[in-house]
Amino acid sequence: MARSPYSGLPQRAFWRGGVAGVGPFDLPDLYRPRFALTPETRVFTAGSCFAQHVGAAMKRAGLHVIDTEPALRGMPPETAKRFGYGTYAARFGNIYTVRQFRQLLEEMLGLFVPALPIWERDGRFWDALRPGVESEGLASPEHVTEMRAHHLGALAKAVAETDVIVFTLGLTEAWEHRASGTVYPTAPGTIAGEYDPDIFAFRNHGVAEILEDFTAIEEMLAEINPDLKWLLTVSPVPLAATATEDHVLSATARSKAVLRVVCDMLRDSSERIDYFPSYELVMSPAHPTGAFAPDLRSVRPEVVEGIMALFLAAHGLAATAPTHEAAEDEAICEDVLLDAFRP
Repeated sequence: MARSPYSGLPQRAFWRGGVAGVGPFDLPDLYRPRFALTPETRVFTAGSCFAQHVGAAMKRAGLHVIDTEPALRGMPPETAKRFGYGTYAARFGNIYTVRQFRQLLEEMLGLFVPALPIWERDGRFWDALRPGVESEGLASPEHVTEMRAHHLGALAKAVAETDVIVFTLGLTEAWEHRASGTVYPTAPGTIAGEYDPDIFAFRNHGVAEILEDFTAIEEMLAEINPDLKWLLTVSPVPLAATATEDHVLSATARSKAVLRVVCDMLRDSSERIDYFPSYELVMSPAHPTGAFAPDLRSVRPEVVEGIMALFLAAHGLAATAPTHEAAEDEAICEDVLLDAFRP
């Protein structure tokens, strides 16, 4: 009898038994870590809003999650969260694109000066590179500049301290300053500033551009931290809106496909880069009632909890469930912040 080339393959290689017939978080060997995370590992978190889930779960599990720009002592937790404290390694807010992360690091190193870094609305002023961290703006441009300098110092400290950067790739679409190429996390004119098509242009980054940006980031950080490792994820949250001519469903599929391909190419390029399939776990058809809330964008808290439990178990760490309030906050954060991306 002829031997099949599929004979002897592990269970994970087959849809039946690998996905069908098992629980949504019982997928055999879905995630096999390339390097270990321990309570002593110093973790830097960044990326789109879904990265908040990863960082919060790591903190609850006792990992050393870096925070070099903490809230002032005595600030209520709900206020600190609203102003972007305690969310990522520093108070840079959501980083939706790899280009945005590259320019942030270049600015930190004195290699890049962003154009139009301060936006105004009704006599208040915002840091255009992280407008979401100041919900009411600041009183003067000078105050924005002072806060930005403090932020870049905190970022430099975080980069120097970390062992692993956990980075969630969220979007390919961005708005940029035509003359300088400066990209912004939200479209001008949403939170603050004013949209002028002669000054700003829409960009939809492709695989080659994103790989180039990530390579530049790696080279910059290798000079500071040569042993740095990366754990990449892709945000499963759909686009709130698209500035392409496509339907938002098609635009979302394009964006996530590009980011997923980039992650595979990067993982294949270096033993220091790993990928955790949170995107696949959310999109899996194994969820009996679906992974999304009624808005079809927010990932249900129990799904996030299951994903992070699988991640931590793969590293031999115990998951601790979030409080009800924390779960609700994390479930809506993508929706709130990505809605601001509408042009």
